[in-house]
Amino acid sequence: MPDIAKPELAEQGLNRIEYAWTEMPVLRSIHERFEKDKPLEGLVLAPCLHVTTETANLMRTLRAGGAEVHLCASNPLSTQDDTAAALVEHFDIDVHAVHGADRDLYYKHINSCIDAGPHITMDDGCDLVTTLIQDRKEKLDNVIGGTEETTTGVVRLRAMAADNVLPVPIIAVNDAQTKHLFDNRYGTGQSTIDGIIRATNILIAGKTFVIAGYGWCGRGLAMRAAGQGAHVIVTEVNPVKALQAVMDGFRVMKMEDAAPMGDIFVTVTGDLNVIRREHMDIMHDGTVLANSGHFDCELELSALEEMASEKKRIRANLDMYTMADGRKLFLAGEGRLVNLAAAEGHPASVMDMSFANQALCAEYLKNHHSELETQVYAVPEDIDNRVAELKLESMGVSIDELTPEQIRYLSSWQEGT
Repeated sequence: MPDIAKPELAEQGLNRIEYAWTEMPVLRSIHERFEKDKPLEGLVLAPCLHVTTETANLMRTLRAGGAEVHLCASNPLSTQDDTAAALVEHFDIDVHAVHGADRDLYYKHINSCIDAGPHITMDDGCDLVTTLIQDRKEKLDNVIGGTEETTTGVVRLRAMAADNVLPVPIIAVNDAQTKHLFDNRYGTGQSTIDGIIRATNILIAGKTFVIAGYGWCGRGLAMRAAGQGAHVIVTEVNPVKALQAVMDGFRVMKMEDAAPMGDIFVTVTGDLNVIRREHMDIMHDGTVLANSGHFDCELELSALEEMASEKKRIRANLDMYTMADGRKLFLAGEGRLVNLAAAEGHPASVMDMSFANQALCAEYLKNHHSELETQVYAVPEDIDNRVAELKLESMGVSIDELTPEQIRYLSSWQEGT
């Protein structure tokens, strides 16, 4: 049985899902084929994803393909209760997700989806697969493979593979070019700024905006913050990425040097305690802290709690921490993904490509799982390219094709200067 908070919001959720659908032409095209061919017939799928309107349109596509779908949330604060209600009421999806769920309820929902005996998992952060390995090994026999949506989850899966505990082949959807080049850069860049503004109503222009991490998410965020008129500082541990940030026109320095200078800090690293007690101790009065990495561990929240003489919720998604010396630090979205905790996540047109990869990879796993070893795989190149082609078609963009002469030239070595 589904476990949702507000079934009475189903019509509101349906309206928002249908609105997002208008911005997802690639997934609509796949939905049309899936509805006709039923390539997922007989499969039980357990997606553990952010329960948003965009995810809802992936769920309806999987359902159209013939799959039985059991959905749980990958983050307690990203669930949209109206979306969850609409999925249950209008799309025959078994949803276990409640906005603001505590840890126990969060994992109860994950286990409810595992109870269904999934053949394919779809993770965003790897919590479902981790739960399978640690607590529910008896359900692994049914699983033929899975997909992973985000960088943090891929890192965890590769660590599992290195420790020889990865249970099934997993396709790293996050690493598809049509995912990380667009979702991570343009989606995270825009939605993170959106979340910070909604949480704080702060003016970005003129502020010193410190970004921890310069992967694709960090690059997109830096680009958007600069576009809003911010003075951007980047902190990094990777010398190549740090050099890229410098060449892109941003200041690069250690976090300890940026800490007293920044007005807004955002972590997008996927690592632990990136902003720590010693950094918060030298931040100025009025500093805003936010995280756009998957887990709420990038800010040392335990230290912030210990340092504060008072904590007060002053806006819907903004907490004020008063330090012993009177300084006030502001935490957006409880340190969870600010773009989903305080806003609506990525725009539908970006998630269109990411979720098109998810749908096609589920089909690929059904057809090819017996050929795959237990490891983390890249999205097959033909799937990545097909998603890009469908997106271009939907935008009315045509591109050239190689001539036979050009194909021969590129595959030969005889011709030189």
